[in-house]
Amino acid sequence: MAKVLCVLYDDPVDGFPTSYARDDLPSIEHYPSGQSLPTPQGVDFTPGHLLGSVSGELGLRRFLESRGHTLVVTSDKDGENSEFDRELPDADVVISQPFWPAYLTAERIARAGKLKLAITAGIGSDHVDLDAAIEHDVTVAEVTYCNSISVAEHVVMMILSLVRDYLPAHQTVLDGGWNIADCVARSYDLEGMHVGTVAAGRIGLAVLRRLQPFDVRLHYTDRHRLPQAVERQLGLTWHASAADMVPACDVVTVNAPLHPETEGLFDDKLIATMKRGAYLINTARARICDRDAIVRALRDGQLAGYAGDVWFPQPAEPGHPWRTMPHHGMTPHISGSSLSAQARYAAGTREILESWLAGTPVRPEYLIVHDGKLAGTGAHSYSTAKDHKE
Repeated sequence: MAKVLCVLYDDPVDGFPTSYARDDLPSIEHYPSGQSLPTPQGVDFTPGHLLGSVSGELGLRRFLESRGHTLVVTSDKDGENSEFDRELPDADVVISQPFWPAYLTAERIARAGKLKLAITAGIGSDHVDLDAAIEHDVTVAEVTYCNSISVAEHVVMMILSLVRDYLPAHQTVLDGGWNIADCVARSYDLEGMHVGTVAAGRIGLAVLRRLQPFDVRLHYTDRHRLPQAVERQLGLTWHASAADMVPACDVVTVNAPLHPETEGLFDDKLIATMKRGAYLINTARARICDRDAIVRALRDGQLAGYAGDVWFPQPAEPGHPWRTMPHHGMTPHISGSSLSAQARYAAGTREILESWLAGTPVRPEYLIVHDGKLAGTGAHSYSTAKDHKE
């Protein structure tokens, strides 16, 4: 029998919901690529309910315990003697979310002698040391595409929020004011701007498709160039690198995974090549941007705004400088954890568990590391420290 250790974020401060704003979710049969949604043998939850917090348990308890497995759910993941560290040594499976990551470092993986499977309930597995997972033959899987559209929608919202300077104007209303000149002094139209994405995979391409109706000029860079038909359809300009692309853009959105090739990409040097007054949106991973370089660029006016929902570490400490820097639109890491997305990533987590427990193959598109190497989506999207050295 397997022990499954699941790390989820805390319940709402007012308690687990007993009712919800909506009664149902729209029916979606497949993702834009044609990939089907998760297809578990069954689910023990109501789509649209809060599943990603500790009481939601991703809807897994009945499924696992009815088959004799053990499920441990905790939000206590950091610091000395955390429940996660106490339970890890004899865990067969670890489940974590990017929004509240249980960092599976090389040291933790070395201590987890029984660990065979690390599941990301969501997308983005950089909280797992992939080199250590390869070394210790730990399979790493994530629910590919489950919240890609959720994040893409969040990106578009943040772009409009920054360019139109929405948040200060909303605050004026909350404060009882009507200071129109103050509200519009940093407000512009998105129409006609040049917008570029660093990476045009599932999320980046979805962002481009959603921005096209705004009559903007679209740019992208990616290690895998899109088909010419897609470039023509969306009017895309391709650039060989981020360094080539960002000087041309009024808005840059980062939609790349974190790995050695992208870590620290947006530093003082690269930001200095951007247009003065450009906007930068990062819903990918915080360490793709140099934390203090972002603060400097906002304070000296090189960047007109920065928005995102990714921090390092997560959760961010109360004194994190991104909380108080000027002209930002930061949120906690929520872009991929809407109630709609939770139904998909909970179902996908169960599908992965069903396959692994039955000894049948996990969908290739869910795999990041398998059989001691990058596999599936991982082989397409990630690189290891060894690859970077080579």
